[in-house]
Amino acid sequence: MAPSLVHLPNGQTLTVSSVFAGFSFKANNLNVHNSAFPPGWTIIIESQEDVDDEVATDGQDGPDVQKKSHTRRFRNPTLHGDNMFISSISNPSNTDFKPATSPTRQIAMMLWATLWWYFHQRLMQEGKPKPNPHITTRGVNDHIPENGRPKGDWRINIKREGIFKGRHLLPKLERMGIITSEDSCVGETIDDRTSEGWTRMFVSQRGFWLIDPRIFLFTLSPTTHSPFPGASPYTSRPGSPNRDSFPPSRSDAPGELPQALMAPQAQSPGGPFASGSHLPTYYPPPPTIFTTTNNIRHPIRQKPPAQGETFYTRYIHSVGQFLSFRVASLSQKSPTHRGPVSDSTPAFLPPGSGVTQGSLPSIANMAINPCDTDLLHTWMNDPRVNALFGMAGPRSVQEKMLRDALNTKHSFPVIGCWDGKPFGYFELYWVKEDRLGGYLSSHDYADWDRGFHALVGEQEFRGPHRVKVWMSALVHWCWLADPRTERVLLEPRVDNKKYVVVDPCDPLIRAFSALLSNDVARFIGYLQDVGFYKEREISFPHKQAALMKIRREGWEAPVL
Repeated sequence: MAPSLVHLPNGQTLTVSSVFAGFSFKANNLNVHNSAFPPGWTIIIESQEDVDDEVATDGQDGPDVQKKSHTRRFRNPTLHGDNMFISSISNPSNTDFKPATSPTRQIAMMLWATLWWYFHQRLMQEGKPKPNPHITTRGVNDHIPENGRPKGDWRINIKREGIFKGRHLLPKLERMGIITSEDSCVGETIDDRTSEGWTRMFVSQRGFWLIDPRIFLFTLSPTTHSPFPGASPYTSRPGSPNRDSFPPSRSDAPGELPQALMAPQAQSPGGPFASGSHLPTYYPPPPTIFTTTNNIRHPIRQKPPAQGETFYTRYIHSVGQFLSFRVASLSQKSPTHRGPVSDSTPAFLPPGSGVTQGSLPSIANMAINPCDTDLLHTWMNDPRVNALFGMAGPRSVQEKMLRDALNTKHSFPVIGCWDGKPFGYFELYWVKEDRLGGYLSSHDYADWDRGFHALVGEQEFRGPHRVKVWMSALVHWCWLADPRTERVLLEPRVDNKKYVVVDPCDPLIRAFSALLSNDVARFIGYLQDVGFYKEREISFPHKQAALMKIRREGWEAPVL
């Protein structure tokens, strides 16, 4: 089983404990985040297995074998046999928090958090992933070695029981995209009180990880006299002002902004989930409008997040840290980390204290890291990195590189962080306008396909597992950022010896070059481990590159 403490990507935590026939979920951060989660809810989850039942017949071929269902308590996830529903909810007091404007959205958020916990259950046991992805059909493929049998899509079934018995609840959840059904017809019945068409709802692992969590994670507004801290998180997106929320203006302070329009003094973690309006922060991508750049017709691209803004965050259970990505900044000070970290906050803060996560001292929110330009100066002058990027030199070289990257219309520079500590530099780009697009034919990419360049500058954050984690996380973000993105392309070089510009006869240089070549080979291997495949090689003027691709339809989940 996955850890009983569940870390959501917005920094909230849930404690999951076993109860009769199911599990209870308890929100730990109601007093820290103005959580929209109720203090607790309970789910009923069970596993259904098919067992063989021999039935005697009068035939000469022996008894017939029929399938008989057997239901048991949930212990480990199964490929298709798990059934779940929310049985009860404990709502917070209306004297402390305003009720959710949409109870359906609150239920959808609880369901999303439950699914987040469920799809983290896939742990390795005895060298095999759980659940077993291979499908065995008696008399058809049971004689074939297991690794050669067909694979199924991991899914959990949603039963129309408990809270989900509501007349319109399941249809609303289906419209939100959180549950689905293979029965896509209207149906013959006129009475919508029947359950026809809504009894075989499910959520697949593949579909769940393609849902942007910003659709479902939001917070409740505290009441005027609530004992819970009322400081709003630092907003990463502009929210609509609420006239009723403005405090009385002071006539003796002309020209001063109303307090509600100012950034709060005590700030909770911001990032992609922060909202001063306590509403979901997801915005659909803009409509497609074409323009032409350098004789290339392409869609007008939406502006990236602002400098220093965190746009992706997720707790990595296998590492025990939060992984996040933010836009690089030209500021001469280290950007303050706006996002959760693994263990920087106590489980309980005194009600009414006004103390929030962002106001507590921690390594992540103290500006002790170098500014981004200094980071790049250090990283690019590392011989290992310079052999691949060739951007070594005085600080002015890296500053110009960063300025150019921030002023490029089809890409933007990114700093990756583990628990707020920078570890690497990345550039996310649209393939069509990028240099790579000029070496590809039109069928190799589409208007919304993306790519990225990557380097890890901090030695302590290297290693095969971390590489696979941030690789799959960047791909995950590409899928979430725009549902029209169908492919992610990379072009790592296949041979790097020509990048060593010193004496190739020196045995130390030869050894270093061979080691670097092995690093590149391993990098391509890591790409293949997370789902990329090598289509062919491309000859750039400066390198021979492997064209690596991953498709949305072939992607299952990020590395956890």
